[in-house]
Amino acid sequence: MREAEERYRVYLRRKLAFGLLLLISLAFVSSWALCVGDIHLSVAQVLKALFGRGDPRSDLVIWNIRLPRVIAALLVGTALSISGCVMQCILRNPLASPFTMGISHGAMFGAALAIITLDVGGAESSGRIFINNPYIVTLSAFLGALIGVFVVLILAKLRDLTPEAMILAGVAIGSLFTAGTMLIQYFADELQLAAMVYWTFGDLSRPVWREIAIMAFLIPPSLFLFIGRSWDYNALESGEETAKSLGVNTQRVRLIGMIISSLITSICVAFVGIIGFIGLITPHICRLIIGGDYRFLIPISAVLGSLILLISDTLARTLISPIVLPVGVITSFMGAPTFLYLLVKLQRR
Repeated sequence: MREAEERYRVYLRRKLAFGLLLLISLAFVSSWALCVGDIHLSVAQVLKALFGRGDPRSDLVIWNIRLPRVIAALLVGTALSISGCVMQCILRNPLASPFTMGISHGAMFGAALAIITLDVGGAESSGRIFINNPYIVTLSAFLGALIGVFVVLILAKLRDLTPEAMILAGVAIGSLFTAGTMLIQYFADELQLAAMVYWTFGDLSRPVWREIAIMAFLIPPSLFLFIGRSWDYNALESGEETAKSLGVNTQRVRLIGMIISSLITSICVAFVGIIGFIGLITPHICRLIIGGDYRFLIPISAVLGSLILLISDTLARTLISPIVLPVGVITSFMGAPTFLYLLVKLQRR
């Protein structure tokens, strides 16, 4: 008995140590992201600006440009990672994520439709992308994401689709939404077209404090809700019948998980555009290191996803400075090979 207890303590310590290492790394990378850029700032200058004692230039750079960008990376990385983690469990497919299931593309279609039909966003002649009403854009993106989710779930229930077929259905739905977005772009004027095309790249420089507040209002509670249901997800990992025998309402768990994942994904797409593969690769990296216990997998995936996205965005800003690359390009370069590897591994299995 004591030996089993000691093994469990070692089991917990390893996971907590990895989580603590990630948090320290996240703090370090956040500090680095606040310092580097076209205007290099020292750590002392950053700290003075954060506490309101910096010079006007430092205050402007930190509070209007870099700090919103860093916070947006933390929130979006968290949202996409936990969405992918939960979807891979409830759909029983390691390839599931908001991007591969077409949820991001559905949200993109909804946001583009709102931009052109309700005139709630666009681009200025100076090139700045803006949203007049983030609430309408978020709602439209959420509705677009829900359409894709429910189509896949209905097909799965009516035709008893395998997990692999559900991914193919998600890819097909994503292609359909992409075609719809291109059709909308065809009828848009130049400024609306610039806004919609720029949105598809994925860029963390767009959110202002008002939009960051909306993300902060919805994403952290979703994280805690998923953590609170971690035992249900652990039961689902053991199989449908086992979960039901343990008292888990599997249909409700799946429905709630998909709706909340769609909501926080649509918020991210509405404000920063499509950022692919974060939700796919992050949970797999965590599983390789800490295993599949969702009590630890969900929060650690949130931290690791934030770290990966923040590093990617900082590299996008600094690799060929002063040109700033869309962060979606960087994450796609990382995620596409991982997706192919998982696809081949799944086929062999």
